[in-house]
Amino acid sequence: MAEIDKALFSDELHKQTILIADDTELNRNVLRDMLCDEFNLILVKDGVEALDTIMSKKDEIDLVLLDIVMPRADGFEVLKAMKRYRLLDSIPVIMITVYNDDQFIEKAFSMGVTDYISRPFNSNVVHKRVVNTILMYAKQKKLMRLVQDQVYQRQKSNSIMINMLSHIVEFRNGESGLHVIRINNITELLCRKVVEKTDRYRLTEEEIFLICTASSMHDIGKIAIPAEILNKPGKLTKSEFDIMKTHTMIGAQMLENIPFYQNEPLIKTAYDICRWHHERYDGGGYPDGLVGDEIPISAQIVSIADVYDSLVSLRVYKPAYAHEKAMQMIYNGESGVFNPFLLECLSEIADTLKNDLEKMDVISQRFDLKKMLDDALKKEI
Repeated sequence: MAEIDKALFSDELHKQTILIADDTELNRNVLRDMLCDEFNLILVKDGVEALDTIMSKKDEIDLVLLDIVMPRADGFEVLKAMKRYRLLDSIPVIMITVYNDDQFIEKAFSMGVTDYISRPFNSNVVHKRVVNTILMYAKQKKLMRLVQDQVYQRQKSNSIMINMLSHIVEFRNGESGLHVIRINNITELLCRKVVEKTDRYRLTEEEIFLICTASSMHDIGKIAIPAEILNKPGKLTKSEFDIMKTHTMIGAQMLENIPFYQNEPLIKTAYDICRWHHERYDGGGYPDGLVGDEIPISAQIVSIADVYDSLVSLRVYKPAYAHEKAMQMIYNGESGVFNPFLLECLSEIADTLKNDLEKMDVISQRFDLKKMLDDALKKEI
């Protein structure tokens, strides 16, 4: 290896991990002998084993050498699954092939491979392509981290301001102030489960961040609802409920009337959530009676998060239900009809929700925003 390669190798590639997926033992052994001195290697013999390993060790694997023709699941099926779970963004794939057909190679590149090597293997070519690919991704990851750190600081400031506004609304609504935090957490869990299970909604990392941030503003329209309605201990009359329902439109109008930033994605996402988080999948919600995926996925996700947290939280008009009771009420449609796919996602994060709820209960005993503000006001008086 050239001296420059050695320097780069020691800096960037110290014992990186490579997954070798090939159904022929001889091929696996040849690649192992070429690479074992400088890399940690994982050897698997078919596509199913390859994908299982990638999913379970996705934070450890730095490169995949992937044969295309394999039993149980071929290389293209592995690529398709990696693309679906957005793993190709962080794990490069070099295709192993005996084919020199341009159409075959073009298909592999269109599915996300970074490079390819042909059999029979040339040791120098294999080594050079492996090193170049890992170096390229390592440098790309460093650059992305630098950009993400800068973006994070800006987004953190925005989130703080949004949460402050939302907590003010929560305080006026007689709640502890933790509702906003829980909605944000549940929304992120649901978003990530959606991404894990399907590419139907194609949520990017940026969109997940926007939905989670905007979820804090879902009830900002309640700031215009009379306090006697917001904090009424009993059931609302029809006229009172009609007034309560206007908070969706009020919140949307508040965002729509902001004189600046109308083209910002956060404003658009917040508008969708404010206006439509009380819509229901069968058209039985408000304010517009949208049906199915006419309702933006952001509003659908926040809607479920809002209903779950409202059920498990104490309100002036109801007790706090246990996690199991709240889940059953949602599944039974007692809070309206939701997207069946999102209910599947909810079911799969149920244990996490229960654990988080127990942790939040401990926090809420120590931190009650409304009580703190009430006490502060009494001291001033």
